[in-house]
Amino acid sequence: MRNSNGKIRFFVTGANGQLGTDLVREILGRNYECVGSDITENFSGAENFRYVKLDITNHEQVEKVIESVKPDRVIHCAAWTAVDAAEDEANKKIVRAVNVTGTENIAKACRKNNCVMTYISTDYVFHGNGVEPWKPDEQKFEPLNFYGQSKLDGEFAVRDNLEKFFIVRIAWAFGANGRNFVETMLNIAKKHDTLRVVNDQIGTPTYTPDLARLLVDINETDKFGIYHATNEGGFISWYDFACEIFRQANVNVNVIPVTTEEYGLSKAKRPFNSRLDKSKLQESGFELLPAWQNALRRYLEHHAN
Repeated sequence: MRNSNGKIRFFVTGANGQLGTDLVREILGRNYECVGSDITENFSGAENFRYVKLDITNHEQVEKVIESVKPDRVIHCAAWTAVDAAEDEANKKIVRAVNVTGTENIAKACRKNNCVMTYISTDYVFHGNGVEPWKPDEQKFEPLNFYGQSKLDGEFAVRDNLEKFFIVRIAWAFGANGRNFVETMLNIAKKHDTLRVVNDQIGTPTYTPDLARLLVDINETDKFGIYHATNEGGFISWYDFACEIFRQANVNVNVIPVTTEEYGLSKAKRPFNSRLDKSKLQESGFELLPAWQNALRRYLEHHAN
């Protein structure tokens, strides 16, 4: 699916977000055409780049913009991602408007304009019990929190409206342009010499520049479907991740492992099992993401303050 000059034209929603910024850079770095959008007025992540302010909850606006851009591929990164805040009754209407209605608006516009959609989803669509990695085609969802339910409903909005789509579930995302666990740990360690970190939630981090590379890779193909994508390097707890952060950053701090129940600060329930099975990526011929330890090293080299 190429336009008249032979290049894939991408349209990226949530271009100012943690993943969106890296994705725009990856697309432009491969010399593809790219138009980005977000709810904010401007985009500061790249020069010579067409940016469109867009409210994805407005169906007419979405349809008008996508019809104007005429993309081959739409990568939908825009989302409400504040998990605990999503539990507040005052926020639930806007959470659904963004994560469900907004996604449905994008999907319908893609159908009307015959373009392929990629939807970024999450491990939170699963109930998080057990120890076996979740397979992409698993149907036992039962999200534990409102955010997870909204992302799952967004998945169904894509599947109900489109035949040609990618759904890519990720977990524990971290990158330069936004708040993330690595930054949080390093900032807390500046003020406290002892930290408590949960050790019974198990998964694998996802470094957004690595994910951006994969998202463009899969969009260079027509191998449609649902995929899981996190970095390699094995399954770990948040405690394990914190210890490696401080080891690589040469920060001397006492990290105490605690259970989720002992930690007790989160408003939204979190899944204990966020292990994602990524074998479908390999079976489809895609290059897996590097080990999370390597990704963390690159993040700290370039972004740690």
